[in-house]
Amino acid sequence: MVGRKIFHIACILLYGMAGCSPVKNNDKVIHDKQKAEVNRNPVEILVLQPSTFRKEQVSNGKIKARHKSSLNFGIDGRLREIRVKNGDHVNKGEVIAILDQEKMKQALKQASLQLDRARLDLMDLMIGLGYQIKDSASVPQNILKNIEIRSDYTSAQNNLQDARINLKNTELRAPFSGVVANIRHKVFEQVNTAEDFCTIIDNSEYELAFMVLETEIGDVSLNKPVRASPFSRKDEVFEGKVTEINPVVDENGLIQVKALVRNTKHLMEGMNMRVSMITDIPDKLVVPKAAVVLRQNQEVLFKYNNGKALWTYVQTGYENSTSYTVNFRSGKAGSLAPGDTVIISGNLNLANNSEVEIQ
Repeated sequence: MVGRKIFHIACILLYGMAGCSPVKNNDKVIHDKQKAEVNRNPVEILVLQPSTFRKEQVSNGKIKARHKSSLNFGIDGRLREIRVKNGDHVNKGEVIAILDQEKMKQALKQASLQLDRARLDLMDLMIGLGYQIKDSASVPQNILKNIEIRSDYTSAQNNLQDARINLKNTELRAPFSGVVANIRHKVFEQVNTAEDFCTIIDNSEYELAFMVLETEIGDVSLNKPVRASPFSRKDEVFEGKVTEINPVVDENGLIQVKALVRNTKHLMEGMNMRVSMITDIPDKLVVPKAAVVLRQNQEVLFKYNNGKALWTYVQTGYENSTSYTVNFRSGKAGSLAPGDTVIISGNLNLANNSEVEIQ
């Protein structure tokens, strides 16, 4: 009886051991499969074809208004009214501020009366010389001039003209359309002709000055399109054209270039700008910057061939914010030509002959 129980237990143990061995084999198969999947690096590819490369020249510059004027009153006086504030837009001829006008109006009235008295004296002198007032046009010019001087008629005319000008000068008007800046005075303050009251800036367009390397000046020409963005608003882009190339290279090997930029949004006098100019270069092999990696401190591009990543040494040429032009580095093994398939992502940890899988 005991022997039979021992026999049954032994059979169960043997069966259990036999049943466990397939499980271990299955675990090994799954592990190997997972390992193979991990080693198959996901990548993106691009088929190389000659294309036009957009060479980008980048510089920094500053904008200044093409038309800008500091305004002051033509006479001294006390401010009666300021009709605008800094940042307001004004049209040509619009009144910006007014001085107290009482004295000027009184002076104009007195000058007008003085002219009337002088005209009466003129008439008396003409009659005394035997001329009729209606015949003044027939009076010889030398005699008429003497009569006008003796009667103070000429002086009275000049005084009236000065009084009109002085009254006009109590109003400060915009010489052209633009925005107002640099108002520092308050109403009732005294102002004089020696100090600027404000500045008018024509903000419809700005002159953008920037520097270009001597080696790159060949890509710059008059009327070449320019794109500019303020440092404070990099998402805003303003279009312009080159208007001036200064024919002098400074001690740093730089040449000043100016462009005219149309203001469509928020440009302000003196803003710092990022400037770029595009030159199209045809028939180049162009890849995204991410496609080129360093191996042994040299630039490498991975080509795709039947599930393998094969590195080839390259030289980058022109560069813009997103791309390089590339050529095969002579003297190295491999090749690079139109029609080759290259890896443009997932290449950071690749080695030569790494297994890859196209995403």
